[in-house]
Amino acid sequence: MNGFMVAVAVEARKATASRVLCATTAILVLGLAALTVGLELGAQSGNPNVTAQLGPLATLEGWPRMLGLVAQITAAGALIAFGVALSWLVGREFTDGTITGLFGLPVTRPAIVLAKLAVYLAWVVGVALAVAVVVGVTGVAVGHGFPGAQAIAGLVRQLALTMLTGLVAVPAAWAATLGRGLLPGIAATIGLVICGQVMAVAGVGAWFPVAAPALWALAPDTVAVPQLVLVVVLAVAFAALTASSWSRLQLDR
Repeated sequence: MNGFMVAVAVEARKATASRVLCATTAILVLGLAALTVGLELGAQSGNPNVTAQLGPLATLEGWPRMLGLVAQITAAGALIAFGVALSWLVGREFTDGTITGLFGLPVTRPAIVLAKLAVYLAWVVGVALAVAVVVGVTGVAVGHGFPGAQAIAGLVRQLALTMLTGLVAVPAAWAATLGRGLLPGIAATIGLVICGQVMAVAGVGAWFPVAAPALWALAPDTVAVPQLVLVVVLAVAFAALTASSWSRLQLDR
């Protein structure tokens, strides 16, 4: 087993035992379901306050409306949750003072941080699957019936949206490295959310990787495949920057 795989195994055990990731998973999945149920029931009852908050989604019914709600919540809420989790995975080494011990390991520091990112991405996939299942069950529970072909396609888009949102949060790892802690990574994540909202309102969100996944989930025809590929490019670029920063870490800085 090479150094990278050893690092992945160690980071996976640390993540499995982490209360932070467990709590983040529960809050994200169950919180998203609870918020969706509340808004959906409010819309079904004709509550004017809820209808006003829904905007264009208020004209829809059934699965399309609920999936639109989930996509909007995921775009902001999941991005923050993923950013917090990734900031903890990377930044805790600095805040806990364990970063100094990594200099004496036979595994290189870039391999360690890439292992952290690999474990993070595996966790994101698991969360995405859980969200898709919970959303499907929620739709049946609120009276939309079993999903048809269109609703299943929407659930698949929701699955992809959650995974793409996880990729969008990767810059938080670089920020946590440069800032030597959790808070810079969390601050960077909040900045991404704000930038995504601004770009979406400005009408150029399709070319902005932070906003493109949510726009695609809400209206697939408005976002092309090359625009979604930019999300992957963003994640790979910041993963490389993070690994490079870890390779240049110094004990006195």
